[in-house]
Formats: sequence, structure tokens, C-alpha cells
Amino acid sequence: MLFYIVLNQTIPAAQPILKPTSVNEVVKNQKEKIHFVAIGDSLTEGIGDETKRGGFVPIVTNDMQERYRLTSVEVENYGVAGERSDQILKRIKKEKTILENIATADVLTLTVGGNDLMKVIQDNFFGLTTKTFKRPQEKYQKRITEIITLLQKENKQAPIYVFGIYNPFYLNFPEITDMQKIVDNWNLATEETVKTFKNVHFIPINDLLYRGLDNEVGIDSTLDSSEEAELKSTDSSDLNIIDNNALYDQDKFHPNNLGYQLMANALRDELIKTKAQWLVKK
Repeated sequence: MLFYIVLNQTIPAAQPILKPTSVNEVVKNQKEKIHFVAIGDSLTEGIGDETKRGGFVPIVTNDMQERYRLTSVEVENYGVAGERSDQILKRIKKEKTILENIATADVLTLTVGGNDLMKVIQDNFFGLTTKTFKRPQEKYQKRITEIITLLQKENKQAPIYVFGIYNPFYLNFPEITDMQKIVDNWNLATEETVKTFKNVHFIPINDLLYRGLDNEVGIDSTLDSSEEAELKSTDSSDLNIIDNNALYDQDKFHPNNLGYQLMANALRDELIKTKAQWLVKK
């Protein structure tokens, strides 16, 4: 993504803040090993995770193994920072190894959409309105449909967990005051697309990452006219006083370790609810 900055310094590992709700939930006739394939953009790659452990994927992996006493969880991470939906689709089609691992996966996750949204912003920065996003959003939903269709063609059994996008843009683009509405519309369309498929689940993360832990920050999408006028008049440099404890300090865009823990918890909760689809032997 646009704001990623590489750090060469050593960063101390963050301690887990969010604890599992419960562990050792062994179920009848469950699998001993799980194959977890994660596909997507920088959120799958784990950009912004100060611990350098790889974002939400290893957090979820550890939780799965401990919670269900699995002998192992085999993980393939196919996250590539900066990729849009069309690029992810092209990469899946092109790389035989990805297709082979999709075919044997028990769990599939997908992070996509943030770079698609960013491209619309970059291409139309000085003329952005909510209408600007209508056609790009429609094209994006078609590609999401193509990606899910391809995944299910290769693997008819594994559930797919599709993450929504989130709104960090108020820190980088304070002049775009309709961004929360735009992100909400984008996510709603994605969720509606996901609902047309069987065993595909939408994981909303906007409220988690947009507001940070304990809802400490974030800009309300229901601002009244005076509040909106005040935001429009705010110099972007003044936005530095706004902090989001779930975002990476170096770019104010990607999740930090806490943000990835929030993502992992959202996925974990859905995995628990749908465990019959991926944990139980068929």
C-alpha cells in the first residue's frame, strides 16, 4: 500500500493484549491437522506488525492449534502488499503452487479491497465525491465474485472468510469527509456479494480498526453540519493529534500488532461459529 515504510531498527515484540475467550474446545470427530491458506494484500502479509511475526495469520494459527489441541496447523501465506483485486486474481490463476494449496486447504482467508479503494482516491483526488466510487465499486464486486468462484472451483469444501476493508483515511485524507460512508457502502456491497455463495463468510473489521481499541478514536459518520464544517477546515497537520492505537505509527494506515489482534479475534469468533465446516472430518 501507499504509506508503507520499511524500518531497519529492532522493534520489541508486543505482548498479547486480547486473550482468547476460552480454550480446549475439542469437538467430536475433529481433524488432527488443519491446512490454512491465507490469500490477499498487505493485511495478509502482515505489514505494520511491529513484532515482525506476520500479522493476524500466526495469531489465528496459534489460537486454532491451542483451542482444538491440533497436532499441527500447516500455513501458506500468499499475501502481497499493494495488490488490488485484479492483481490477486491474476496471481492465483498464474501460480500453480497457490492453486494446489487452495485445493487441499481446510480454511481459506482473503483480504482485498483496500488498494482498489486507494487507486480510486489516487486517480480522482481533486474531484472525489461518493459518486466517484460507484463504478469502481461495481467492478470490484465482479472481481470478488471471480476470486471466490475460482477458490470454490479448486476447493468445494473449505469455508472462505473474506475480510472487509476499514477506514484509516481520516488520518491521511481529512479533506475527504464522506470517506466513512464510502467505506461502509463498499463493505455492504462486498457483504452482499459474499452472501450469494455457500460457506463464504464476511468478516467486518471497519469498526474495530477505525476506532481502535475501546472506541477511543475515529470520526463519526453521523457528523452534524457544524462538525463537518469544522473537520473540513482542519489543516491536515493538525490531524497528527489524532492517534489510533490499532494503526501502525509509521504510516497511520496499516494495522499494528494490536490491530492484527483485533482482526484475529474477529476471524476467530467466526471460525468458532462455523467450525463444523472446517474442523469436523467429512
